[in-house]
Amino acid sequence: AVKVLTVSKSTLSNETEFAGEVLARVESRLGMRVGGKLTARHVELGQRVKAGQLLAEIDAQDYRLSVDNARAQLNAAQTNHDLAAADFKRYKELRDKDFISGGELERRETTLKSAQAQLDQARAQLSGQGNQLSYSKLFADKAGVITGLDAEVGQVLSAGMTVMRLAQDGPRDVVFAIPEDKVTAVKQGQAVKVKLWGGGQSLSAKVNEIAASADPVTRTFAVKAALDDLKIPLGTTATVFLSSSSTGLEAMTLPTSAVRQEAGKSSVWIVDPASMKVRSQAVQVSGVHDNLVVISSGLEPGQQVVTAGVHVLSAGQKVTYFKAAGEQP
Repeated sequence: AVKVLTVSKSTLSNETEFAGEVLARVESRLGMRVGGKLTARHVELGQRVKAGQLLAEIDAQDYRLSVDNARAQLNAAQTNHDLAAADFKRYKELRDKDFISGGELERRETTLKSAQAQLDQARAQLSGQGNQLSYSKLFADKAGVITGLDAEVGQVLSAGMTVMRLAQDGPRDVVFAIPEDKVTAVKQGQAVKVKLWGGGQSLSAKVNEIAASADPVTRTFAVKAALDDLKIPLGTTATVFLSSSSTGLEAMTLPTSAVRQEAGKSSVWIVDPASMKVRSQAVQVSGVHDNLVVISSGLEPGQQVVTAGVHVLSAGQKVTYFKAAGEQP
């Protein structure tokens, strides 16, 4: 008993499959704007956060002392300014009565302006130190999901060092890599079909980013395609179907199990329906498409080719059609 396939011409699919992953379009690396020892981390990996939520803190004692120092300097500058203002007012009254010269009043006015400048400087310093103190706490700029933790409690951080990564809620991209010989087939705005491995549903996407250079290790180009569905879980694995611009070609295809090597040439077994005997037929293989062998010559449409058990047959051997259990003859 053998399995057979009736040969016919079919249109070869012009789709190429790539493995991809669903990622957030914007993934921020969050870090402290000032240095210090990390004293608290209020979120864990995979946790969803809201905009403005407190994420982490560093030891802020030094920054509090700086704020206190700036506030004391502001109080001193305010006192000097008040004293200079009072002197200027008194000397102005004396000048109005011609008890003092105009030059003496100008000196008092200059002293008042200097005190005002010192007061403004002290206010700016207090504001700056207050900002430094506020930077000791890390807040979420946008709502999203924590996708990475790069620092632990007790670690001393430098300014700008990444503490955690936040995948922002919003647009989703499916990211996949294509080899160098196919990168020219991808264009900005090109539509692709995406099938999720978990759910099985097919989605539409549009290419919005193509890497300008190849990855130095894999020598592939990263491509991002925007998804319409914003509720797909991050990290979902997907298959991306990329269609080429050329039209499909008609050809005869066979399973790889149907082709065998005989005397250095590719050949198949043909079943004669009248005698139910097999004969060997040499074929010309032009290539492989997906899991099928493309036959360029040697076969005619309508012929029956053995697809299983080809290595145990011999020329002229009588065979029967294999039928699965319960299958009608």
